Amino acid sequence: MWLARFMASINLIDSFQEFKEAENIDRPTLMKVMEDVFKTLIRKKYGSDEQFDVIVNDQKGDLEIFRRRTIVDDDDLYNTLTEIEYKDAIKIEPDYQVGEELYEEVDIQKEFGRRAILAGKQTLASRINDLKKNLLIKKYEDRVGDIVNGEVYQVWKKEVLLLDSEGNEMILPKSEQIPSDYFKKGESVRGIVKKVELKNSQAVIIVSRTSPVFLEKLLEIEVPEIFDGLIVVKKIVRDPGERAKIAVESFDDRIDPVGACVGMKGSRIHGIVRELKNENIDVINWTTNIQLLIQRSLTPAKITSMDIDDEKKHATVYLKPDQVSLAIGRRGVNIKLACELTGYEIDVFRDNEGEVDSFDIDLDEFSDEIEPWIIDELKRVGCDTAHSVLDLSAEELERRTDLEKETIADVLRILKEEFEKE
Repeated sequence: MWLARFMASINLIDSFQEFKEAENIDRPTLMKVMEDVFKTLIRKKYGSDEQFDVIVNDQKGDLEIFRRRTIVDDDDLYNTLTEIEYKDAIKIEPDYQVGEELYEEVDIQKEFGRRAILAGKQTLASRINDLKKNLLIKKYEDRVGDIVNGEVYQVWKKEVLLLDSEGNEMILPKSEQIPSDYFKKGESVRGIVKKVELKNSQAVIIVSRTSPVFLEKLLEIEVPEIFDGLIVVKKIVRDPGERAKIAVESFDDRIDPVGACVGMKGSRIHGIVRELKNENIDVINWTTNIQLLIQRSLTPAKITSMDIDDEKKHATVYLKPDQVSLAIGRRGVNIKLACELTGYEIDVFRDNEGEVDSFDIDLDEFSDEIEPWIIDELKRVGCDTAHSVLDLSAEELERRTDLEKETIADVLRILKEEFEKE
């Protein structure tokens, strides 16, 4: 390599291996940097570089410095930097005449010395590092939101260090990992470039696997209709590793957007689910009809009826008792994602189809024995009557709500005692 030969020739580095990382820098830029480094050395030694020409030859792999001086009569020398006496000039070339320009090649080692060369080496290394850093930042700033592949190099408690195909470092923080993610050294990992930061003058590339954009990019890979623009992803909401909801719309009436995304027997969505550690993915048709959108967003639950307050962006949804738990989902994830997808606050209630159970009691009737916030939490999961709570086991109530075991036990005891009185 020309670069190795060049650097070895001027003793700025010891081997090609030390400098090969700079080879992704374009040649003109690299030559300009080298020229600047030597002009800096010249200015330090002579005070000016105006009389010097630095020539970098990328073909031969060497560098030459020429000094220009005007030949003057003997004993007529005023400026040693710009002039040379005739008697000294003819020692270099006998044919020179007074008034001519003398071009003399500078011996780099002899003229600058070991210490100056070492300083030049350090300056060059610093400049190269700056160039590499700026190139890396520019490269990945242009790739924000794109999928990248990285090899696991180091696993730490709060983050994972990845290396791209060029050996550049990328960071996958714990907060950007799917909860069930487990990585081993040497393993290949996919994610999206979330952002590029500068920390301690170093470029830090942050990768994410939890971003909705990651799911969107995976869909683009698996579903050609999305990549071609025939299907548009309107919105994606995720609880990473747990559940995701995707609203899609087709610009071609002949294409079923949901069917295209899922694929035959789930063939297209299966690979994505596997990549996301078995994250449940609901794909629904987008619509501007908010009632229909809310209905679809609560999949897999089936709604009986609903009341909508567009001004307050609030929806009250009624479902059959066996559908309430489906609408809410494990840890309330399903209803939370439905709220995010639609932009509406959704409350779920049991629908008793107009039948009044004379033996049932509204939970609000127990406000003197049960604290209001506990009642509100039970209502949040669709339990608005005494029987609706008693129909569920303590374990089920603990799973659905944020209530402690002791609190649930007290609630069940109070409700049971009331019916025993009857």
